[in-house]
Amino acid sequence: MLTALLFDLDGTLTDTDTLHLQAFRQLLGDYDGRELTQAQFDAQISGRANGELFGELFPLASAAECHALAARKEALFRQLAPTLQPMSGLLRLMDHARAWDIGMCVVTNAPRLNAEHMLDALGIAERFDDVVVADELARPKPDPLPYLTGLQRLQARAAEALAFEDSLPGVKAAHDAGIYTVGIATTQPAQRLLEAGAQLVVEDFNDPTLWALIETMHG
Repeated sequence: MLTALLFDLDGTLTDTDTLHLQAFRQLLGDYDGRELTQAQFDAQISGRANGELFGELFPLASAAECHALAARKEALFRQLAPTLQPMSGLLRLMDHARAWDIGMCVVTNAPRLNAEHMLDALGIAERFDDVVVADELARPKPDPLPYLTGLQRLQARAAEALAFEDSLPGVKAAHDAGIYTVGIATTQPAQRLLEAGAQLVVEDFNDPTLWALIETMHG
């Protein structure tokens, strides 16, 4: 029985990696003239929480400076994203979940300010039962804690849930939480998502294989 849907945010509910790449490029360029390629972004940055990431990007900066740099980058991102478009098929899936009384939760490594901004920009903030922000927990993705927290807040069991993720850390987190994980192939090749633990990879939420899976879980 399907009782819960847990969604990553960036790259899953909406395709935002291009905007994040632009924000990082501006930040790094302003800071020390560094350049950032798409390949570097995909391999080293996409899907990761800011805490550890900014320590790696700015090894000589203090913790306070890294925090300020992260805040600046996220402010740049929000400026670049006044409105956003939902991933194809997302609203159809959310309507289905509402009709079947299936709980829905966002599980994200993004800061809460970003999460709130993005959900408002998408016009879907009120549709979710909860928003789990990994920065507010002891451990972010790829640790399973954020997804285990999402299950707890929805009062759902892993065996009755689906998780949707586009990043390798996110797929690992959901898989290690014991949730059937659907990879969304927006930021990573399908093979890499499968290797990280995804049991199914789709292009978007209209994929017939996803809907066949949902029908099977309905029993």
